[in-house]
Amino acid sequence: MNEHYYNAKDLSQFANVGDLQQGLADKFFSYYGEVFKDSELTAREKSLIALAVAHAVQCPYCIDAYSTDAVEKGWSGPQMMEAVHVACAIRGGASLVHGVQMMNKVKEISM
Repeated sequence: MNEHYYNAKDLSQFANVGDLQQGLADKFFSYYGEVFKDSELTAREKSLIALAVAHAVQCPYCIDAYSTDAVEKGWSGPQMMEAVHVACAIRGGASLVHGVQMMNKVKEISM
């Protein structure tokens, strides 16, 4: 069985998401383009941030796209992996801090 949820070929079809709602797609792509322009952060810096976020949200399409983009913008493999580790630490910490909620609930039901 060769079917799976994520198909690498789908990434090249991203621009077609407007086929059923062109107006909304145009607004999204306009916004997206503005976000990734040089501003307070450079487009290069934003590329590395996007790579880390792609890992945090676990989007394989974004991981592929921003791995390519980050290399094209001059980031090294070790720099990119460090960004992935930052995303991992934040995601792991977010899970752990929710443990406080669990501890509070356990205390509540144990009284």
